[in-house]
Amino acid sequence: MVTQTFTFAASRFAPVALGFFGLGTGYFIWGGQSLFDFPKASPEVNRTMGMWGLWMPGFMQFLAGTYLLVGLTWFNVFGKTAPLYMAGLAFTAYGVHWFAMAHRRYIGSSAQPDGWMAIAFLFISILGMDVFARAGDIPVMIIFVGLTLIYAAEIPTRLFAWGSGTRVVGFFQLATGIWLMYCTYAVAVDLALGAKAWI
Repeated sequence: MVTQTFTFAASRFAPVALGFFGLGTGYFIWGGQSLFDFPKASPEVNRTMGMWGLWMPGFMQFLAGTYLLVGLTWFNVFGKTAPLYMAGLAFTAYGVHWFAMAHRRYIGSSAQPDGWMAIAFLFISILGMDVFARAGDIPVMIIFVGLTLIYAAEIPTRLFAWGSGTRVVGFFQLATGIWLMYCTYAVAVDLALGAKAWI
């Protein structure tokens, strides 16, 4: 019996724009509401916020991360690049974390334990910042700078009920969301048209 081996063609179409857009949309929705306190929090608003958090930053990042990790490990279609591995790790982890936060907000349970979660995600944000800085990918490193600021502010906000912390977190989320939209644009233009849009 002969073992059959399948080889897949290399692809430059890593789904990073999918993850960027999903997270950016989530940060516009959650960050905008936190920063401007509009719409005012209510059970109905929180359920809507939870649904958006589940599908955009949750599902889209989880899909992008899983796609990247499978492409890197099982099919080797993206090559063995450390930055893409870090992107797959981050997208998958952040996607699952958004599933939990969205569900928590949808059912109206306590946000205080999110402070402990933020410690782990502060670590992965710093790790991503380090990996992409070493790889020389400054635009993606800037995303992780934004994530680091978000989770650094999230820890005292959630654990110690820091009064103005919610708005600080919202500001960092919205600013990071704007940068994520730029990165989505840059990657899409690069892959679809072959034009460079990076600063």
